[in-house]
Amino acid sequence: MRLPAIPRYFDFLPRRDFLRIVLGAAAMGGISRTNWASGVVVSAFSEIPPSASGISWSHVNGRSPEMYLPETTGAGCAFFDYDNDGWMDIYLVNSGACDFYNPNPPLRNALYRNNRDGTFTDVTEKAGVPGNVYGMGVAAGDYDGDGFSDLYVTQYGRSVLYHNNGDGTFTDVTAKAGVAAPGWATSAVWFDYNNDGRLDLFVCRFVNFSKSKNQWCGNLTTHERWYCIPRVYDPMPCWLFRNNGDGTFTDVSKETGIANFMAKAWGVVACDINNDGWQDLFVANDTVANCLFANRQGQFEEIGLVSGVGYSPYGRPRSGMGVDAADYDQDGWVDLFVANVDQEMFSLYHNNRDESFRDVALPTGIASATKLLSGWGLKFFDFDNDGDMDLLLCNGHPDDRIDGRVTGVTYRERMLLFRNTGNDFKNVSDQSGAIFSRSLAARGMALGDFDNDGAVDVLISVNNGAPLLLRNNAGRQNHWLGIHLRGKKSNPDAVGAVVTYQAGDLKRSRMKVGGGSYLSSHDPRMVLGLGKREKIDWLEVKWQMPGGTTQRFTDLPINRYITIVEGQEKWK
Repeated sequence: MRLPAIPRYFDFLPRRDFLRIVLGAAAMGGISRTNWASGVVVSAFSEIPPSASGISWSHVNGRSPEMYLPETTGAGCAFFDYDNDGWMDIYLVNSGACDFYNPNPPLRNALYRNNRDGTFTDVTEKAGVPGNVYGMGVAAGDYDGDGFSDLYVTQYGRSVLYHNNGDGTFTDVTAKAGVAAPGWATSAVWFDYNNDGRLDLFVCRFVNFSKSKNQWCGNLTTHERWYCIPRVYDPMPCWLFRNNGDGTFTDVSKETGIANFMAKAWGVVACDINNDGWQDLFVANDTVANCLFANRQGQFEEIGLVSGVGYSPYGRPRSGMGVDAADYDQDGWVDLFVANVDQEMFSLYHNNRDESFRDVALPTGIASATKLLSGWGLKFFDFDNDGDMDLLLCNGHPDDRIDGRVTGVTYRERMLLFRNTGNDFKNVSDQSGAIFSRSLAARGMALGDFDNDGAVDVLISVNNGAPLLLRNNAGRQNHWLGIHLRGKKSNPDAVGAVVTYQAGDLKRSRMKVGGGSYLSSHDPRMVLGLGKREKIDWLEVKWQMPGGTTQRFTDLPINRYITIVEGQEKWK
């Protein structure tokens, strides 16, 4: 839908109303979306200050003169509904004691319960999810199918699995489950790799690092020190843990082929790149080739090089960090995105439908816009609910001493928002709110509708700083339907399900991918944008299992959330 031209609209306004609208928009950070019926101008996103949200927690990285590499990389965050009240709660990951850091007083992660009124309450201690070493990321998923989301927190040293007891508390079951993943774990994703209906766990591993292996990097003449590029450290294999269905997991990294490939992994997304009904994995690696693990019915073939996503167009490995996957152009095949560091440009990989991809970041303008940036948290999502998948990028350089060393590159960087016009991507960052004019040391980013208005909000973790909570104002200008999928034969979180819907002349298809972004976990619900259309004609859900059933629904509501359970004829 094309909005009326702004000058034509303003021609009908009295001068005082024109000034009121324009000045009001400027105060909110720019004109980005207009409710033309009411004449009210709003920023696409507005920051909710800690005084309003109640989120007083802050990340501490423990920065030291020795410049240990983990200090510059964290941390992650999550939207998830831990108490099943239908409202998204927040989890934030902090640093902690390890071989190179012993904070005094001790630090902890934070679980904030949604009070359903725009505010949050810290319930970390009561819930029992503080973390226990130097934290990195978080992945939420119902691994035992009891209806409550559990938490896997990746950490430097060893990771921890918190089982949700269903009464507002969690239990550390790491030892019983067998998923400690000793070493430096980063992003993780819950997905069903063998199609047995249970959520398995993939855990990214970064380099072979410890305090004793810390390298000196800097200017040998001036003796100025800065953080090392990961190239100086050895790669390590990632982990894949198979869910045994009894609360335990088996490390199947070697037998499935995952451990055959050495990685320096930051981000991971699970999706079906070839439409064969088996979930594949795209893994972003830093200074070694990205991995694309094609799932061959429970065994993995690494095809990053031959698929065109392993290296840059010049045949060089880049510094892959944040990743995501979505069918952004609605051709029925999922596409991939990866962010890199400055000078390397980010990549938008269009699916060629033959297990190969071509990088279209240059013609879309994404390459030029990201040339001097370093990207971490990112996600495809329909921020304005017009039915097309847009793209949000959170940025910040890894090295806090980069300013002045490289022309045009700074430690803190601005976010970018690209709007999908249906034909290409348009950079609308400058028109989307004051937050896009701020420079941040952004790291993890999670999506979630914390106020249940259908406009998907954003949570951003900042390295060595307070997180940012952004309210989405643009999505409320259009109609929508939110759906929460629950698998029965398929995995409980319905990862891999494909939702197709028709609303008049609008027909769209969305795959529910697993993971994505960087060190973070997202609202499990899907919000389907309708634009100004006031009715959904039909909706189909194709569940993940190969040859699995497809369910069709009609007589659907709009502007509310519903739950669809696999095998049940009626939504709730």
